Amino acid sequence: MERVQNPVRRRDLRHSHEEEAERAVNAYSDLILRLSYTYLKSTHEAQDICQEVLLKLLCGAGPFESAEHEKAWVVRTTANACKDVLRSARRRRTAPLDAAADALEAPSGPEAPESEVLERVMALPQKYREALYLHYFEGYPIKDVARLTGRSEAAVAAHLSRGRAKLRAQMKGAYCGQGI
Repeated sequence: MERVQNPVRRRDLRHSHEEEAERAVNAYSDLILRLSYTYLKSTHEAQDICQEVLLKLLCGAGPFESAEHEKAWVVRTTANACKDVLRSARRRRTAPLDAAADALEAPSGPEAPESEVLERVMALPQKYREALYLHYFEGYPIKDVARLTGRSEAAVAAHLSRGRAKLRAQMKGAYCGQGI
């Protein structure tokens, strides 16, 4: 005899999956998009990474010890996915299709810089951009940035120091006379 699953139980299970998906999107989509954009500088690729990371999270990333552990997993998975895209041969051989359109219209979404400082951070080399963004914009201490990026604490501290020096040099004249 074939076992028939209770339709009410199936509906409850689907409802719990929908709630978990909504929680994950609300909790992490902005973080994933911003972090992806810092690596890729492309809204479309950042959106692809966001989908990919959220699907990995929802399809069984494993049990997490805490909400902070889950967030660290999301950051690390996002960074790794972005690095994979940057290493891919396809990305090196092609130009983005929307490059022509972007030249004609103002950027929107994650591409729109929130401030001049963020815009200048985005222009830095990846190692400085990554360290500055995770430390100052996401609030991670140096120890956590080192763990998330796979670098030593000394390397992260050096990247922060050098990145700040580069920003200071770039912005030296920008705030002249404003006491900054």
